[in-house]
Amino acid sequence: MRDPEPYRPRADPAALEDLRARLRATRWPDTPEDAGWSLGADVAYLRELVSYWADGFDWPAQEAALARLPRFRVRLGGLGVHFVHKRAVAPAGPVLPLVLSHGWPDSFWRYLKVIPLLTDPGAHGADPADAFDVVVPDLPGFGYSERPTGPPLDAIAVAGLWTELMDVLGYARFGAVGGDKGSLVSRYLALDHPGRVVAVHRMDAGLPVYTGDPADLTPEERAWIEEATAWGGAEGAYGAIHRTKPHTVAFGLADSPVGLAAWIVEKLRAWSDCGGDIERVFTKDEILTNVTLYWLTGTIGSSMRMYHADAAIPPEQHARRIEVPSGFSLFRGDIVRPPRAWLERTTNVVRVTEPPRGGHFAPFEEPELYAQELREFFRPYRAAVTESS
Repeated sequence: MRDPEPYRPRADPAALEDLRARLRATRWPDTPEDAGWSLGADVAYLRELVSYWADGFDWPAQEAALARLPRFRVRLGGLGVHFVHKRAVAPAGPVLPLVLSHGWPDSFWRYLKVIPLLTDPGAHGADPADAFDVVVPDLPGFGYSERPTGPPLDAIAVAGLWTELMDVLGYARFGAVGGDKGSLVSRYLALDHPGRVVAVHRMDAGLPVYTGDPADLTPEERAWIEEATAWGGAEGAYGAIHRTKPHTVAFGLADSPVGLAAWIVEKLRAWSDCGGDIERVFTKDEILTNVTLYWLTGTIGSSMRMYHADAAIPPEQHARRIEVPSGFSLFRGDIVRPPRAWLERTTNVVRVTEPPRGGHFAPFEEPELYAQELREFFRPYRAAVTESS
C-alpha cells in the first residue's frame, strides 16, 4: 500500500519576484465611467488589490500558516494528490471520518477555517462527541495536486480516487461532503461506492439537467429551472468557456496574474453573501492566498479542464438515484438554490436546511455555521463507523 508523505511546499523566491514584476508592469484595460462591477471585474478594485499584492502581501507568512496544517501527498491513479489529514482531538466517542471536496475557483483553501472546528469542537464551544477526522484533498489539477497530462478527470473518476485515498488512510467507511465541483464528486461517491459512504452532505445540486416531460415537474421545479436558465444567460459565460474552449483563456490567465485575479475575484464577490462588498467576507490576504495558490501552482488551465470532462458525462448518469442518506444546506447567498422536490427526484433526502447567512463559499464565509450544519447532519450516522475505521 502506498504511504502518504508529508508535504510542505515552499515558493521559489525568484517566482515571487517574477510575480511582483508582472504585477507592476500590468497593462490595464480602459473602463467606462462608473462601470463598477457591472461589466465584470471592477478595474478600480483590482488596481487597489494588485497594488497590495505587489507591495504589501506577505506570501511567505501565508505559506507558513498553511504549513501548520498536517499536509501530505500520495500517488493515486498515477497522480500525486495533495491533501490535509487532521485527526479528531480528544474525541469523546466514535470518530466519523469525513472527506471534504472543494470546487472552483478554490482548493483545500475552501475549508481552512472549518478544519479546527470539525476536529476539535470542544475547543470551540461545541460537543466534543461531534469530533471528526477530516480529509481535504485538492482535486487533480487544482492546488498542490498534480495536473493530469492526459485527458482531464471527471467527477466520477475523482470519486474513485477518493475511495483509494480513504483506503490508504485506513477508513473503511466515511461521510462525504462537498460543494460546487465537490458536490458532484460527493454525488458519485454515494452512487458508485455506497458501501463505503455512510451519508452525504452537499451545499448544492449543480445546475439542472432534465430530459423528461416538463409537465411532470412541480411548479416550484419549473420556476427554479427558469431561474437557473436566466442565471446561466447572465452569469454563466465562464462555465461555457470552461466546458468548451478552456485553453483559449488559459493562455492569458496563466501569463497574467492580474488577469487570473480578475477571473477569480469576480466570482468570489458574485457568489458569496457579501452584499456587493467582497471584503465584508474576505480580507485581501484571504483573497490573495487563494489567487496566489493558483498562480504559483500554474493550475488555472487544468482546473478549468474539469468542466470539459464533466460536460461529457453521459446524460443517463444524471438520472441515477442516490440511496445513501443525503442532506443539503442551501445557504442564503448561494446561487440557484433548488427546491426540495427537485432534490428528492434523484436523492434519498433526509434533511434540508436554509442557513440564514453564507454563500457559495460558506465553509470560508461562515465556518461556525457550516461546522454546525455538518455536526447536526452527521450525528445520527456515527454509529455506522467503528473506532477501528
